Amino acid sequence: MKKTFFSDIRKKVFVTGIIMTLFAASFTPLKAQNDTAPQSKKQKVETMKIAFISQKLDLTTQEAQAFWPVYNNYESDLKILRKNHRQDMRQVKETGVDNMSDKDVEALVDNEIIYHQKELDVEKEYLAKFKAVLPIKKVAKLYAAEEQFKVYLINQLKNRRDGNTHRN
Repeated sequence: MKKTFFSDIRKKVFVTGIIMTLFAASFTPLKAQNDTAPQSKKQKVETMKIAFISQKLDLTTQEAQAFWPVYNNYESDLKILRKNHRQDMRQVKETGVDNMSDKDVEALVDNEIIYHQKELDVEKEYLAKFKAVLPIKKVAKLYAAEEQFKVYLINQLKNRRDGNTHRN
């Protein structure tokens, strides 16, 4: 078999580099506010997630250019939704369900269902968008990769807590 400049490994490295560049460019305004600060834990996790998903999906350059802006918007929409939900739950926790009226508790339960419906609506909206920029098999791999990354991250945190890994 004839070797070319862009062997399979080099292609993956090249595509991953482009993906990372595109992703970093999409967050340049956020980073510009705090250029002197070291990378936060959230940023490190996000970088790990991007690399993990990129590797699992094995995106072409064209797919990566179309996919990452859509995925970033998806993550942003879910983040806003979840942040609002956490704020609502924080207020309930401070008050305590036992200290709330039945009417307020009923509204709380109804709002919980509404929150899950909104989350599902975002998922459905972005499923269509993902299918527009990726083959369906890669869309399926995306959802699997997100779950695998959660498990990976939990295991990393457990290992650190248990002292089984060295800190950087």
